[in-house]
Amino acid sequence: MKTPAHPLTELLSLLDASSEPYVVFDRQYRILAANATYRQRAGADSVVGRCCYEVSHHYPVPCDQAGETCPLRQSLQSGKRERVLHLHHTPRGEEYVDIELTPIRDASGEIAYFVEKMVGMNQAKGLPSGQGLVGRAPVFQRMLALVARVAPSDAVVLLEGESGTGKELVANALHQASRRAAAPFIAVDCSGIPETLFESELFGHERGAFTGAVARKPGLVEAASGGTLFLDEVGEIPPTMQVKLLRLLETGTYRRIGATEIRRADVRIVSATHRPLSAMVDAGTFRADLYYRLNIFPIRVPPLRERLPDVPLLAESLLARVAPGRGLELAPATLAYLATQPYRGNVRELRNILERASLMCDGNRIDVEHLADLPIAESPVSERRAAATSLSLADALAEHRGPLRELAGKLGLSERTLYRRLRELRKDRSAGA
Repeated sequence: MKTPAHPLTELLSLLDASSEPYVVFDRQYRILAANATYRQRAGADSVVGRCCYEVSHHYPVPCDQAGETCPLRQSLQSGKRERVLHLHHTPRGEEYVDIELTPIRDASGEIAYFVEKMVGMNQAKGLPSGQGLVGRAPVFQRMLALVARVAPSDAVVLLEGESGTGKELVANALHQASRRAAAPFIAVDCSGIPETLFESELFGHERGAFTGAVARKPGLVEAASGGTLFLDEVGEIPPTMQVKLLRLLETGTYRRIGATEIRRADVRIVSATHRPLSAMVDAGTFRADLYYRLNIFPIRVPPLRERLPDVPLLAESLLARVAPGRGLELAPATLAYLATQPYRGNVRELRNILERASLMCDGNRIDVEHLADLPIAESPVSERRAAATSLSLADALAEHRGPLRELAGKLGLSERTLYRRLRELRKDRSAGA
């Protein structure tokens, strides 16, 4: 008589055929099986018998004991499927992963196993990167978790955040993580289109539709067909044009100027604004019905001052983007100083600072001096700069063993500047004594 197969055998056979990473483990976090894609992602030929947190995070304890959200623990409490966003170790370094964990019950109805599916979020990095979103701060990860959740759908998304926070990068991440990734991503700056041209730019026009229309012109909606249409600064759309956009959102149709044919739009709408649209609705400057159509899935893009721990990651990433091929480094004192700034202009301001500093730097290391005369901080600038510099210098001095000339080189300073800083440091210590 043939021995009955283990109840998980068929499931494991199915998972092994999947191109997405799957892993099965028990209530004690022990991995029972993993498909080939998971093993490849983990960089290990065999993971069976090991704990999931050991493989994914290199932790000695479960995620919830290491300060992270544990989907297994959540699922045991809720009895339901759970989703979280984690940073996992891979052969390529740490990568963001959207995790979907499903509990499997035994014959008695008790949760016995868990099946974990992973979807890589390649659009964001937890390490310095030459492109895309970069960050590790909790507020950044909360935003990214919302991106991962909504990206596979065609839901309309509204990105809310201050100028310079990187809303277009977030919109592009949404596009790249969607089923439309192979189709165009078309960004429209609504604040830069004159009211008289808005309808033509968005929907196109026929030849002879108006004076100067010498040829048929497809609009941006048509250009984005199959992909994503990103409406940046949607709060700047003229009131007379808001009704046109509303019709597109409600019916999925539009008409070129001068045409009788109604065309169907195959686009996903993502919009962004730095203005409070709800307040504009109250003031009567933005249509309430349009606002509710745009605000189906709002995502707040945090300002840089709320994610200051990300400044070193962002600074290194942005420096490589504004000065490619130079191999520039940021001195410890420079990073300390950058971490003290309010960044009213957010990530865009940090990028501008680094681009200017790269032009002021003749060597391969950017020092605080290369940031001089930049309008990047509120008063008292000198006090914050001195505090950051003194702290970094004191730490470096305590750790250094050797000639001061070598220390100057490590800090990216001239010997004269180093001696001046040391005198200032001694004065500060004397004053505080």
